[in-house]
Amino acid sequence: MTAPVITMGDGRTTMRRNFWHGVWRVLKRKPSRMAGMVIILGFAFMGVFGPLFYPDPLPRDTANLYAAPSWEHLFGTDFEGTDVLALVVTGSSYVLLSAVITAIITVVLGTGIGLFAGFRRGRWDTVLMRITDMKLTIPGLPLLLVLSTIWKFGSAIEMGLVLGLLGWGGVARAVRSQTLSLRERGFIEAARGLGLSTTHIIGRELLPSMAPFIAMNMLIAVTGAVYAQVGLFFLGVLPFEANNWGVMLNLAVFGGGAMSSPAALPYLAAPLLAILLLTLGIVLAVDAMDEIFNPRLREE
Repeated sequence: MTAPVITMGDGRTTMRRNFWHGVWRVLKRKPSRMAGMVIILGFAFMGVFGPLFYPDPLPRDTANLYAAPSWEHLFGTDFEGTDVLALVVTGSSYVLLSAVITAIITVVLGTGIGLFAGFRRGRWDTVLMRITDMKLTIPGLPLLLVLSTIWKFGSAIEMGLVLGLLGWGGVARAVRSQTLSLRERGFIEAARGLGLSTTHIIGRELLPSMAPFIAMNMLIAVTGAVYAQVGLFFLGVLPFEANNWGVMLNLAVFGGGAMSSPAALPYLAAPLLAILLLTLGIVLAVDAMDEIFNPRLREE
C-alpha cells in the first residue's frame, strides 16, 4: 500500500482553505465581528455602486429647502433642496477611494522601508531611517496649504496620493522595530545559514510573520485618512472641487447654520453618522483580525 502523494499545489490549496475556514470561525464566534465586516462591505458597496443609483448632477427641489426627514428624504434635504442621503452616498466614493489609496501607499512604503532597513541594518538602516525622520518632521497641514494653491484635489486619487506620501513614516518606524526583533529569531538565522537571498527572507519569512501587524495598520490608515481629509475639507483648507463628507460638514456648519438652526441638523448629522459607522466597522474588524492572525488569542 503506497502513501498518497501530496503536491505543493494541493498543500497550498489546503492551507488556503483552512485559513478561510479559520476566518469564518473567528467571525461567527462573535456577532459584533460579523457586524463589523457587514458594515465594511456595505460601505465598499456604497462607494463603488452607490453613485450609479443617482443622476449626475443630483436633482434639486428649490421649493423644499431643509425638508424634515421623511420616507421620501430619509435625512431631509440641504439648503438647495438636494436629498441629504444622496449626497452622503455619492460623496462616499471620494472619501473611501482616497482612504484606500492612502492606506495602500502608507502600508506599502512604510512596510517596505521598515522591513529592508530593519533586516539589512548598517548603512542601509542609517540612510533609510534618516529619510524617515526627515519625512516625519515635515508638517503636513502647512504643506497641504501650499499644495492647495496649485492643486485643487478634485480627484480622490490626488488626495490619496498626497496623504499616503505624508503618512508612511510612522509605519516604517514601527515595522523596523518589529523586524529588528524578528531577525534574531531561529527561523531567520536558519534561512541566513542556508544562504537564502535577502528578497526571499524578507518576502517569504519576515513578511508573513508581520501580516497581522500590517493588516491592522492598513485598516487604521483607512480611518486616519478619512479623518484627515474630512477635517481638511471641514476647515475649508482645501477647495471644494468634489462632493464628499467633509464638504457637507463645512456647508452644514458654516453655510447652513446647523449649530443654530434645528432644521439643518440632519444635514450635519448624516455625514457624521456615516463616519462613526465606518469607524465602528473597522474597529470591530480589527478585533477579529487580531485573533485571526494571532493563534495565542484564539479561544477554544
